[in-house]
Amino acid sequence: MPNTLQEMIKNKLDQKGWSYSDVARRGGISRSTVHHLATSAKLAQMPQQTTLEGLARGLGIPVAPVLRAAAEAAGVNVYFENAPEIADPEVEILIASVQKLSPTARRHVAVLVESLLQAGEP
Repeated sequence: MPNTLQEMIKNKLDQKGWSYSDVARRGGISRSTVHHLATSAKLAQMPQQTTLEGLARGLGIPVAPVLRAAAEAAGVNVYFENAPEIADPEVEILIASVQKLSPTARRHVAVLVESLLQAGEP
């Protein structure tokens, strides 16, 4: 069964139609590193912070969910001050992305979410 980091990478590759090389180039890390992180069910050790930052940059997502997913894959507990635990990395990415929006854009997102909830979306 794939770990959260593997799923995160696979989902982004599928969504964007990218290859390991595309992510590596965008993130400034080696293709072999991206391949290793995408295919290793259990990491022998926690990747370097710069590697995780490059992976996040390459995937176009915030570094926090990548760090959490890598820690989980390596069997390491990582604690963030003032950060709630979020079990779903997609939710974490969404929250981090919404925080970057302008107040007006955030209100639009809130209206959209409210309308989806009222329409009975699960």
